[in-house]
Amino acid sequence: AMVFVLYDCLVQRRQDKVMATAKRTNAIVSSLFPSNVRDRILKDAEEQAEQDMLNNKKGFFSAAPKNRLKSFLDEDNVAGAHAFDTKPIADLFPHATVMFGDIVGFTAWSSVREPSQVFTLLETVYHAFDEIAKRRRVFKVETIGDCYVAVTGLPDPRKDHAVVMARFSRDALHKMNDLTKRLEVSLGPDTGDLSMRFGLHSGPVTAGVLRGDKSRFQLFGDTVNTAARIESTG
Repeated sequence: AMVFVLYDCLVQRRQDKVMATAKRTNAIVSSLFPSNVRDRILKDAEEQAEQDMLNNKKGFFSAAPKNRLKSFLDEDNVAGAHAFDTKPIADLFPHATVMFGDIVGFTAWSSVREPSQVFTLLETVYHAFDEIAKRRRVFKVETIGDCYVAVTGLPDPRKDHAVVMARFSRDALHKMNDLTKRLEVSLGPDTGDLSMRFGLHSGPVTAGVLRGDKSRFQLFGDTVNTAARIESTG
């Protein structure tokens, strides 16, 4: 009886560990990709797992999906060859609005700050932007240095994509001004001089997962380039 109790505890412990790993993996995929792309990635993982089971190439059923997702997310991308066995995950969204937001004066400000202070500013500001994006149903694509990139109109098309992005930019601008004033106490008086510069443009956007090392969901097209130029020359 003690042996069975011990065995049951070990099995339960392993199941809890597997579930925790699955939740973390799902959270990572959800944060990196829109819902429709995430579902397609997971579907491809399941199909790859079934194929591997039929071909008897994998020892355990759960190993294949894990390796399949690892091919998308792992730094070394050892199993990356499997990622190119399927059709690329990409779509054309004819009506979308892209936004680039850049912190004005960040380069000069960060050059005289400690690394921890630089990241304190970026984490505080961009976390606030993330909360606004969730409320406005704006999809955050990525951050490139001190540039915040977001899009509306995908993965779910919406007629008010331009209006929503304009309101998001306005909210982000007001939040930035408020946060920099608060951070002056800990990061220095000239922190309050920092501000945001936004560039928005609407049009067709090609979006998908550019597979390979450290794969990410990315946007391509003239709409993206124009938004970036509007931001940089604003």
